[in-house]
Amino acid sequence: MCGICGEVRTDGQISLAALGRINDAMQARGPDASGLYVQGGMAFGHRRLSILDLSAAAQQPMIDAELGLGIVFNGCIYNFRELRAELAGKGYRFFSDGDTEVILKAYHAWGRDCVRRFKGMFAFALWERDSGRVVLARDRLGIKPLYYTQAPGVFRFASSLTALLAGGEVDTALDPVGLHHFFSFHAAVPAPRTILRGVRKLEPATLLTIEPDGRQTRERYWSFRVGESRPTDRRLSEQEWVDALTEAMMQAVDRRRVADVPVGVLLSGGLDSSLLVALLSQLGHQDIRTFSIGFDAVGGHAGDEFRYSDIVANAFATSHQQIRIPADRALDALPGAIAAMSEPMVSHDAVAFYLLSSEVSKRVKVVLSGQGADEVFGGYSWYPAFLPANDPVDEYQKAYFDWGHTDLARLLSPDMIDEDVSLQFVERFFDDCDSASAIDKVLQIDTEIMMVDDPVKRVDNMTMAFGLEARVPFLDHEVVELAARMPAGLKVKDGGKYILKEVARRCVPHQVIDRPKGYFPVPGLRYLRGPFLDFVRDVFDAAPARTRGLYRRDFVDHMLRQPEAEMSPKGHSRLWQAALLEAWLQTHNI
Repeated sequence: MCGICGEVRTDGQISLAALGRINDAMQARGPDASGLYVQGGMAFGHRRLSILDLSAAAQQPMIDAELGLGIVFNGCIYNFRELRAELAGKGYRFFSDGDTEVILKAYHAWGRDCVRRFKGMFAFALWERDSGRVVLARDRLGIKPLYYTQAPGVFRFASSLTALLAGGEVDTALDPVGLHHFFSFHAAVPAPRTILRGVRKLEPATLLTIEPDGRQTRERYWSFRVGESRPTDRRLSEQEWVDALTEAMMQAVDRRRVADVPVGVLLSGGLDSSLLVALLSQLGHQDIRTFSIGFDAVGGHAGDEFRYSDIVANAFATSHQQIRIPADRALDALPGAIAAMSEPMVSHDAVAFYLLSSEVSKRVKVVLSGQGADEVFGGYSWYPAFLPANDPVDEYQKAYFDWGHTDLARLLSPDMIDEDVSLQFVERFFDDCDSASAIDKVLQIDTEIMMVDDPVKRVDNMTMAFGLEARVPFLDHEVVELAARMPAGLKVKDGGKYILKEVARRCVPHQVIDRPKGYFPVPGLRYLRGPFLDFVRDVFDAAPARTRGLYRRDFVDHMLRQPEAEMSPKGHSRLWQAALLEAWLQTHNI
């Protein structure tokens, strides 16, 4: 896991100073080493977090003079050893022992189709020395980020949006469409848009090729369709589906053990992370290290789930650590967590992950996390309502949107809102799902779109703020493909994640499986009382907020007077969402 950046120009000389600033801005993503490489109208930067092949031979930018190729790479190719053996059989010679060089050889052997062979998470830029062609790629489910900004004659990219800002020459005007999505979709802004007009992000499962003359082509190299089963699938019994998922999850966890450093688990005490611990134990993984976080309770709302994480830790004799966070420390961490966000993120557990990562990174460099299971296996409470739904668009808006268009018009200044572009986005997406059932359409949009730009992005940003690599077995693309083919009832039955619970019954304590669903709670951000409300008030009273003209001040004042009056359908604070965006803009001087 690392930070990458680069610049491709057809209009003059490379701005090496700007690229250096961008690279330096990603130091937290790669604290172990850094490097820059320039060739004609191309320049590339890299910040290294050493996980595989800790030697200098694996430094980046990596150049293969024999093949005439170079690369900067962020992520991990879990099956790199199998690919390396296959490539060695073709006569390729290796000078390092990690996965980065395998990508170079694979590209030379199989061209851009090499990405179809990779099992892992990745964002990389690869260039051909002799032709001047540059190829950028992002993994199938968008686990690794890749942002870019462009103008006539120049294209820049980086692992972080805020790193691009350090290079200058970015249009930082707010994008009204991205803004509408931010408020409607719980801060998720679907690719390629971001909240800023001048920055875009490469879509997951996409290759972007830049020719020497600046021409660009895009290719989607992978897709999945929820509800699209094979003829043989229809004959499978429930037990056979459970067996297939057990095997797939075992492989997914086993793949993510590859590392030359210790691997831990972020153990929330919920079903998902507990299953990861159990599977690691079954694989014979030695010295399983687990970490849990908890906060002070507020208003009777519990701030930890140590009861359940302790059950799992004791059952599998893990080396476990509880990290207790007093309310004032969560408040003190807010500015750092906001600064670590590539894009503004409203979910409370961003702060939890930030604080957890700060402690865990002192002990391990790689962790497994349970993100993605809710979307892939239908774990959210609103999913069962879509089994009989006649109008999935309307039901989805009622269940998911933090702000409806009418409510949003009360908050935003008139020049920042026009059409209901978020509802139109969902309508188009569901129409493209053809004959899929309502529940399959919802699972499709949540896995393909909302998950990528909410929980997955959040975990990447908060862990990488401390040079910690997070791996997500539930987003193994073969697991996602298998889940997509399953009957919806096996996923959303009995309150959700039914089939995952059946897999867990073979190895996880029942108290964890049948417990009420939990999450990473930060009660102070749910209720916004005392110093948390003071923090929000200071954000809105700051000069940039007063002059920006983003919000209708009368409605902001209404929310400040009654901070718990405006809540989303899912019970999240709308005041916090508006304040978080303004705080992010101020933090990054936008």
